[in-house]
Amino acid sequence: MEQLVIRDADVVDGSGEPSYRADVVIDGGRIVSIVKEAAAAGCQRPRAVRELDAEGLILSPGFVDMHAHSDLALLRDPDHSAKAAQGVTLEVLGQDGLSYAPVDDRTLAEVRSAIAGWNGSGEDIDVDWRSVGEYLDRLDRGIAVNAAYLIPQGTVRALAVGWEDRAATPAELDHMRRLVAEGMAQGAVGLSSGLTYTPGMYAPDGELTELCRVVAEYGGYYCPHHRSYGAGALEAYAEMVALAREADCPLHLAHATMNFGVNKGRAPELLALLDEALAAGADITLDTYPYTPGSTTLAAMLPSWANEGGPAAALARLADDETAGRIRHHLEAVGSDGCHGVPVEWDTIEISGVGDPALADHVGRTVQESADARGESPWTTARRLLLTDRLGTTILQHVGHEENVRTIMRHPVHTGGSDGILQGTKPHPRAYGTFPHYLGHYVRELGVLSLEECVAHLTARPAARLRLPDRGLVREGYRADLVLFDPRTVAAGSTFEAPRRLPTGIPHVLIDGRFVIEDGHRTDVLAGRAVRRAPL
Repeated sequence: MEQLVIRDADVVDGSGEPSYRADVVIDGGRIVSIVKEAAAAGCQRPRAVRELDAEGLILSPGFVDMHAHSDLALLRDPDHSAKAAQGVTLEVLGQDGLSYAPVDDRTLAEVRSAIAGWNGSGEDIDVDWRSVGEYLDRLDRGIAVNAAYLIPQGTVRALAVGWEDRAATPAELDHMRRLVAEGMAQGAVGLSSGLTYTPGMYAPDGELTELCRVVAEYGGYYCPHHRSYGAGALEAYAEMVALAREADCPLHLAHATMNFGVNKGRAPELLALLDEALAAGADITLDTYPYTPGSTTLAAMLPSWANEGGPAAALARLADDETAGRIRHHLEAVGSDGCHGVPVEWDTIEISGVGDPALADHVGRTVQESADARGESPWTTARRLLLTDRLGTTILQHVGHEENVRTIMRHPVHTGGSDGILQGTKPHPRAYGTFPHYLGHYVRELGVLSLEECVAHLTARPAARLRLPDRGLVREGYRADLVLFDPRTVAAGSTFEAPRRLPTGIPHVLIDGRFVIEDGHRTDVLAGRAVRRAPL
């Protein structure tokens, strides 16, 4: 007798085709049988050790978060309901060019400091790995959801070159190629970069192209956070398209937004650029989150020259009055490259989290509001936060446009990614709500996407980009990574006021055929493992 039959489910299988009613039988972590209602007429229905009545529920493949920042959270928090409760069964880590492998002792300390705002200091984690393969092995000990890994180009550059703004020597470029090749051979699915973050932003296109050639040899893809989402955004997108085509490497555009006032209503221009490249044979996908504000660290706003040399050097510059004055001028008058070439608007930057509890009264206020309450300039407030919190402050940046969000999510190469930062007292609600927000708000309430189309965006399409031959569809022989949700009630519980509230309408989530969420509650199952790149 089989182990589990999910009975009378309305199956939305990830293909984009209309739903159908079926009994779905699971055994050994895989879907072993799908008995459609028409085929079952007059026949004995499948039996199992356990039966789950799915009347009124949609059964779909598990959702794939194509842009996650759970690199340490998966190790720190076995519960990880932030993602499991959304129906996420696979996250892609190593984003934006900065993560924790490959490293040595020096770069591990530097990276920990640089992205403390994303993942915490990491001092509570026993980092017993140095290579990509060792990090994936650590994940294999048991985590809440599955995880794939992108080699972070900024971390690779820090290891081979350092944090200086200069061209790599031939020997250093060879070192970076070897590091990328080793990471791909050990199971990474591709390469990420953060081209508004140091030290990755110091790499010229030629260097990136050489690394992408290595990625392509192993069947991976390039996932850039490109050089601007503000002034010059279209040019930055075009740069990445040209670079990937030169390297003959598949391209996945991270959090593909068009933000700031200069880009209001310009999403069709981006899509026209992509459509032209796709028609010419380019292999391109993208991900977005279904919200208008962005989220990053306050330190990311600084001009690149202020961050050169790493976190300690940035803090030293901020502590020097004359240099801090230059930083302020670049932020407020010129438009720093860290702020996407747009002069900073302090009333759009909301403090979402701090590392130092003594700074907690800033959280939930914009920098402008916090400065007004203290009778000082916004720069004075921002500078104090950066220094006292040692670059660990996280922010929400309210610079997006709803019409751009809706236009981009309709595109046929679109996938879903939360870009969820789980740190801070008041994180962006996308970390806890992205996938139910797509299904509840943009499908049921607004009709921007059909249910079948949206599920395809969140399941089969990302699985195809990751080259996963047995995930992303409800098919016999596929892994039983599945979500059951109520299309009438599914919704993001998280809001900007209560960002850690869990979703509604998702009673069951299975990974490897085991219940991770059951009757709306997190079980103690740790069925997640590292998902390694499939060999060519």
